[in-house]
Amino acid sequence: MSGFEDIKEHMEVIGADGVHVGTVDRIDGDRIKLTKSENIGSHEGHHHFISRGLVAEVEGDKVRLSANADVAVTFEEEGQ
Repeated sequence: MSGFEDIKEHMEVIGADGVHVGTVDRIDGDRIKLTKSENIGSHEGHHHFISRGLVAEVEGDKVRLSANADVAVTFEEEGQ
């Protein structure tokens, strides 16, 4: 197990339930910036950010969050 500082671009971000949330674009301060290519509908063309506080662990090439995917997306922040 590793921590926030071990997160690299292109890692998969998954909820505590193992469901895909997004893919890491890069680290932006204390947040994970997700790639915008996966966003659809009204979220298309926007980056989404996951707070460092939601990261439970980094395991291999996956970032596991402390919340299930459906809950974690409600905590996402939007940005251009």
